[in-house]
Parts: sequence; C-alpha cells; structure tokens
Amino acid sequence: MATYDTLGTTYARTRQPDPRIAAQIYAALGDATDVVNVGAGSGSYEPPQTVLAVEPSRVMINQRSTGAAPAVQAVAEHLPLRDDAADAVMALLTVHHWTDLTSGIRELRRVARRRIVILTWDQHIFRERFWLVRDYLPEAAAYDDTRAIPTDQLIDLLGGGRQEPVCIPHDCIDGFGAAYWRRPHAYLDSHVRAGISMLAQSSDDALAPGLTRLADDLRVGRWHTRYAELLTLEAIDVGYRLLVTDH
Repeated sequence: MATYDTLGTTYARTRQPDPRIAAQIYAALGDATDVVNVGAGSGSYEPPQTVLAVEPSRVMINQRSTGAAPAVQAVAEHLPLRDDAADAVMALLTVHHWTDLTSGIRELRRVARRRIVILTWDQHIFRERFWLVRDYLPEAAAYDDTRAIPTDQLIDLLGGGRQEPVCIPHDCIDGFGAAYWRRPHAYLDSHVRAGISMLAQSSDDALAPGLTRLADDLRVGRWHTRYAELLTLEAIDVGYRLLVTDH
C-alpha cells in the first residue's frame, strides 16, 4: 500500500484548513491549555496551543508551515511522550491509516490528561449520501470499506464520548473526499484526486469508467439535472463525525 511519502506530496496545496470546520474542532478542544496532534500531516487545523505534532511521513512533516508546532516522526501506536503529556490530544482523519487501532487509541488515552478529539467518518452514511461514491465511483467506496472504522467502535475504545456531525460547506477549501460535493468538475482533476486518499489509492483503471461517465454527465448537463437539489444547499452531512471524549 502506498504511504504518505508518495500520497502526501500535494497536500499543502489541496488540503488547506477550512475555517468553519476549524471552528468546530477548536470548540471541541474547549479550554485545553496544550494539544498534541497525532497523525498531523502538514498541520491543518492545529490550534495555537499545539505543542507537538506526531507524523510518520517525513514528506508531510516537510510541508509544515514556518512557525508551526515542532513535529516528531513517529506513529500513533508508539507515541514518544510521557503519560498525561498534554491536556488534549487530537487525531484528524487519521485513524483509518493506523496499523493497530487498539494500540493507537490506547496511546491517545495514555497521553491525554483530559480530552481526546477525533475526526473521522461513518462509512455507511458516506456510501448512502455521497453521490460520487454511490453513483460513479463505488470502487473507491469499496476500498474505504476495508479501512473505515465504525464510529461506535471508536467510542467504545475511547471509553465513551459523544459524536458531532461535521457538515461540509459547499465551498469547502479543504480538499478531502467530499469537499467538492457541489463542484463536481473538481473530481476530474488529477491534482485534486491526488489529495484524496480514497481516490489516490484506487487504481486509475478502476476509476476511469466512473470518471468518464461523470465527465459525460457534466458535459451534457445530466449531472446538474439529476442533482439539482444539491445546488440549492449550503452544506451537507455525508457522515463526517467529530468524536469527543473526556477522561
């Protein structure tokens, strides 16, 4: 399987933090005085009180902005931190990449003094509600079926907590999977797809038929007719969830 040393080369360009999603994440972190970001990538959504980023890919670390929190190259399953090292630990769109989920969650609980915040998605809802994977690229959804973690399972591993829907604005500037739900032409751009792991890790041959059908539907106006209701919406819930748990 490809790693973020190859997948992540364009992330700093296509994966900029969206301020509306950032506000929800910061609210979930509450009054945490110091935060560790696990699976930090290039540093999106890190609040000012972030004291350390943990990221396994050197390519991703090298894309962090000047002035960002210091970063260490390590994995979630073996955090190089003492017990109760930070008030809060956050892990955003990362748990599905871990090789040992139970160990990773155990490490988050060990390091966090008070709160853990995880951004993930509910694959069942995602499959049902997101037109791209439901109607054009089921192959990409099939790939995510193998790695998506049920939110109830995560809550159990965390020892309890709450789930908050994260609605995706129509002009979301963070180019993750469903970001372009009202801008379908974007999915025809290979640079955009390179920043979406479920597409980047699916073969070009597997995606080609669906992308061709999407291009044709856009060209003749069929997409706009079929999904006319979407064009009236400002934001949608396609299954992204913020999990928040306190010790």
